[in-house]
Amino acid sequence: MSEKLEHTRNIGIMAHIDAGKTTTTERILYYTGVNYKLGEVHDGTTTMDWMIQEQERGITITSAATTVFWDYNNKRYKINIIDTPGHVDFTVEVERSLRVLDGAVALFCAVGGVEPQSETVWRQADHYNVPRICYINKMDRAGADFFKVVSEIKEKLKANPIPVQIPIGSEDLFQGIVDLIKNKAYVWDDDSKGSKIFEVDMPDEIKEVVLEFRTKLIEGVAEENDELFVKFLENPELISEDDIISAIRKATIEMRITPVICGSSFKNKGVQRLIDAVAAFLPSPLDVPPVTGINPYTNKEEIRKADPKEPFSALAFKITTDPYVGRVAFFRVYSGSLDAGSYVLNTNTNKKERIARIMQIHANKQKPMKKIEAGDIGAAIGFKLIRTGDSLTDIKHPLVLGKILFPEPVISMAIEPKTQEEVDKLSIALNKLAEEDPTFTVRIDEETGQTIINGMGELHLEIIIDRLKREFNIDCSQGIPQVAYKEAIVDTVKHREIYKKQTGGRGKFADILVEVSPADEGIKGLQFINEVKGGKIPKEYIPAIEKGFRSAMMNGVLVGFPMDNLKVRLLDGSYHSVDSDSLSFEIAAGLAFKNACKKAKQVLLEPIMKTEIITPDEYIGEVTSDMNKRRGQLEDMVSKIGNQVIHAKVPLVEMFGYVTTLRTITSGRATSNLEFMHYAEVPQGITDEVLYKIKGYVVNC
Repeated sequence: MSEKLEHTRNIGIMAHIDAGKTTTTERILYYTGVNYKLGEVHDGTTTMDWMIQEQERGITITSAATTVFWDYNNKRYKINIIDTPGHVDFTVEVERSLRVLDGAVALFCAVGGVEPQSETVWRQADHYNVPRICYINKMDRAGADFFKVVSEIKEKLKANPIPVQIPIGSEDLFQGIVDLIKNKAYVWDDDSKGSKIFEVDMPDEIKEVVLEFRTKLIEGVAEENDELFVKFLENPELISEDDIISAIRKATIEMRITPVICGSSFKNKGVQRLIDAVAAFLPSPLDVPPVTGINPYTNKEEIRKADPKEPFSALAFKITTDPYVGRVAFFRVYSGSLDAGSYVLNTNTNKKERIARIMQIHANKQKPMKKIEAGDIGAAIGFKLIRTGDSLTDIKHPLVLGKILFPEPVISMAIEPKTQEEVDKLSIALNKLAEEDPTFTVRIDEETGQTIINGMGELHLEIIIDRLKREFNIDCSQGIPQVAYKEAIVDTVKHREIYKKQTGGRGKFADILVEVSPADEGIKGLQFINEVKGGKIPKEYIPAIEKGFRSAMMNGVLVGFPMDNLKVRLLDGSYHSVDSDSLSFEIAAGLAFKNACKKAKQVLLEPIMKTEIITPDEYIGEVTSDMNKRRGQLEDMVSKIGNQVIHAKVPLVEMFGYVTTLRTITSGRATSNLEFMHYAEVPQGITDEVLYKIKGYVVNC
């Protein structure tokens, strides 16, 4: 089993939008024999982009999983691949995939280099300590520059990129690669769609560059251990290919280096060498540290090794709804094994779940499995209630694995079905979609009774509306997208709240003295500090007070938007031996929140976005002028192959419909990207406008 695990790779393919992730995955499927025909994104015929919306738009929306087998160095490797989206609106798909992967391939466009979403996914991979290799794609494109991208990876991502290949030519002249480990040159045969690879003589014009980078590679390898260093001093030629691969693999897994290779997936060049690199350099489940979790009964940390003999533990990282089999839970098995039809414990709900069937997933197709073991990725069917991030474990050995953290939605929209008969259908459909996507939430506005959907961007909500129509046959009327504002207070207020209710018989009584203020820096949500001494409020009522404040923060006092953060110090209080109970103190806390916040200065917070605009030089004046009108703050401007790249911070509310405006002022030649940064205080004049739109009058704040 250890040999089987040693030759297993769980990897993700991550990159900025349009870097070529899906095309690369399609080539991997072709060369590993899974597909007998090449799928193309521009034709809408890819395997991994199986959703209608993905095929129409030429983008990846959901992370798709597949399993391939590959022979490398006379050994057969099993590679579980997850193809993730590049669009920032679907960053949740990258986040939850990286949580369960052992390694990743970071794709970069040889022309675009390190782009905004490249930085985002790189940070996510750093957060989860995922070793990765870099694949510089699109070497055949005009403006391709391998060495420029390598230097960008070093400067912008603060990584240590080590080329293990050098391209032979670039743009139209891109022919093949020089393998620095073997010190040999290779080209691909166009007639066989790149299936045949030939060794050729190394072109004279790149021999000097190859010597320079191979020398650096050998020197780096020699530093890995004393034995190699001695070989290097005696005769560098004594260091073998296996020595080099072993040293690179060790440094990659320890995240000290990132090997860099190149190719052109669309032109069928370089993909086989990429699969070789995955097998050679990325970790197996045995190479990554054992998973740790908390035993819910003892509250002690426990370790689970990647071994089928250990107790079963797995993490559900994605939920989807299939029209034929119902709800499907994708899960990564960290330890033990699971037979189809057996029971597991969901430690997040503390309920048993029967896993009726286990499937190996290939995009939107399933292959039944009788059993799944440690280190593998599969899908479960036939359960009652499993959500994204739930831990599934052996009933006798429960363990809560680390949760997956998701960003909060920043945009909202009111929707309603066009016919009254579809009201219940809409509610069921929205709940199913919210189960699948933790960054999509639904709420009912208490004042208007409208259904409000919240997501990560305009495209995100657009896809949701489209899915309601196509998958659930529900036609919806929709409102104008709105910014998901938040509220905050900016000063400190003390307030005493006495809640007293007498109804004949046992009444209600709670008395609390609190100090409310903004939370300490870096803390989100409620920061609750209990400073009551001498038993003035019994300990069993303290959690109810905290719960009351936490619930009240869902609806701020200014307009009703959630409160971003709050520090509450419980200073004093009193209770009645008969009339006081937990509910009384919870209600008192809710009232104290409202009355204390009314005394404090309240502000509105809005999402601020990081934007990158790539525009031809001649339109720079119009673009920057338009950005200034949108309250944008220009941060820097960089020249890039006949274009100017503008980086700015701008409020999300000012960016609705921006793509259309940008196309108009640049004759369709400019592009832009938006990424959420943080929440910031709304200027008073804008606050007044927002309040007037919502309430019809300005609240004095």
